[in-house]
Amino acid sequence: MGDNEHVSDSSFNETNFVQNIKSAWRGDLSVMNLVGAAEKLESAGQSELVVVLYQTWVTCNNTQSNHLVYFNLGVALSALDKTDAAKDAYLKAIESSPSFALPRFNLGNIYEKLGQVDAAIATWSWVVDNTSTAKPDERSLRLMALNNLGRVLEIQRDFARAYEYLSESLRIEPNQPDVIHHWIFLRARQCIWPVYTPDAGIEMDLMRQSTSALAMIALSDDPATQLKAAAHFVQTKVDCNVPALSVLRSYGHSKIRVAYLSSDFCCHPVSMLTVELFELHDRQHFQIYGFCWTKEDNSALRKRVVESMDHYYKIGDLSDEAAAKLIREHEIDIVVDLHGQTLGARPNLLAYRPAPIQITYLGLPATTGFPFIDYMIVDRFLVPEQSLSYYSEKPIYMPDIYQVSDRKRLIGPIPTRKACGLPHKGFVFCSLNNNYKFTPEMFTVWMNILRRVPDGVLWLLSDNVMAESNLRRQAEARGIDPGRLIFAPRVVPDAYYARYHAANLFLDSYPFNAGTTANDALWMGLPVLTCTGRTFASRMAGALLTSAGLSELVTCDFSAYEEKAVEIANSPQKCQLLRKKLRKVRKDGVLFDTERFTTNLEAHFTRLVGDLPRI
Repeated sequence: MGDNEHVSDSSFNETNFVQNIKSAWRGDLSVMNLVGAAEKLESAGQSELVVVLYQTWVTCNNTQSNHLVYFNLGVALSALDKTDAAKDAYLKAIESSPSFALPRFNLGNIYEKLGQVDAAIATWSWVVDNTSTAKPDERSLRLMALNNLGRVLEIQRDFARAYEYLSESLRIEPNQPDVIHHWIFLRARQCIWPVYTPDAGIEMDLMRQSTSALAMIALSDDPATQLKAAAHFVQTKVDCNVPALSVLRSYGHSKIRVAYLSSDFCCHPVSMLTVELFELHDRQHFQIYGFCWTKEDNSALRKRVVESMDHYYKIGDLSDEAAAKLIREHEIDIVVDLHGQTLGARPNLLAYRPAPIQITYLGLPATTGFPFIDYMIVDRFLVPEQSLSYYSEKPIYMPDIYQVSDRKRLIGPIPTRKACGLPHKGFVFCSLNNNYKFTPEMFTVWMNILRRVPDGVLWLLSDNVMAESNLRRQAEARGIDPGRLIFAPRVVPDAYYARYHAANLFLDSYPFNAGTTANDALWMGLPVLTCTGRTFASRMAGALLTSAGLSELVTCDFSAYEEKAVEIANSPQKCQLLRKKLRKVRKDGVLFDTERFTTNLEAHFTRLVGDLPRI
């Protein structure tokens, strides 16, 4: 029984239903006839009566087939969102036949829905341990269990186990694009190099075709490749054939209504950058809405975001269509999507075009490829005009810098080097980025720098155990003592900001530059050295440094990058001069002038709405 549309209730035969109920009660309705009767009820749109029939049968019958009927009852209850009752039915099916794998798989789905993730993992693990791909009827079930385990464990940041399960799944069936998508990102997250490997038994072209837009940013500096990855996602995952809810007309409100959409209104880099923008919007001319599907983290940052909105709506329990209709009901002039193609994105909501103007910002540092997104907020360094053919969006060019900043971020007590696990003396290079941004080519440059700066260490984020182990191994393979790699654990934001005082130079990643982390480092007075390329993601830090008047820290190839890093490390006076410049930038420069940014953005919003014809 699935979610297919049913025929009208006119096909329902009440007499037959009553007869079947009586027969089930007397114990003379065979399982085959029971299932046939249930299927007819389902086809007639009588899902509730399917449950009644099955419940009657299991109450009055005790046969070797009870486990099958309990399973069907669980499926019927799940379809009606009777989650607890479905769980009980699946447990009864398992009690009746402990080796029956199907209800265990569905029970795992129920546990996940109820938020009991550990129970879901244990249940799917049983399925994996007790099924065999040698049995045709168990093969697909085993694959689904492996894939669910990989998916859930990835969300839990248990990357090593997630990777193990997905690898096993791909050994069974290599042609699984959705699984390959996650498997590739897991390799990158754990610094398993090369990310694309012929040893996996997967065609290389299929690997590239299955790479997500976000993962591709870290693997390629080819804008055409990134556009292709974004377009592939749209073609395979997004329903663009839904009716538009809005028309290209102005509502004529006295105040322009701007809605920000995100699942990251919490302690997340997007909110860390945008919260003061929400607070500073001119309420005489703008009404600010937040539409959110964020999990509650009870953070002070989330509280600030919620309080910064004039109108705030949780839409996590709404379907994409219902959420889009809610936005349309509020006659929103401009929707600003803060996701693109990142975790938590809801492109099918935006496909309904709930607003006449739809903009992407910050979430995905690349083109979204979404035909229903009109504009992207950028600057001319970030996306030069000659690169626009690689973007599906039109540019909204900010005059100073594309990235907004929060000047109210709280900074904790400044730690000592010892407290950070760093040597008392020597030069501290740092790159506190997510480890999936690291590539073997960039890492080789970093090791060359350490080789030429004998008292230097490289301070990295301790993102996951496997990445740390692999990076140490890669350092040793390049002739560098693994002990010169020091890993910083994740900490709360105020402690994270403060720790930048312990470093001397931030070494940016390539081709996926630092975004929020580069902003944070510069705000804390730490110079950032970047290598700039051809894509949005490989030009982010360069855009920040150019706006700060520090273009001498923007290089265009690895050789120049390496030379500049060594030069700065060997010149304490130069390093201090850079810090002095950054103090002035923080106080007087345009890079962190959030009021100026807000005013400039509002001018664009006013122009865009003003250009719309009136309803």
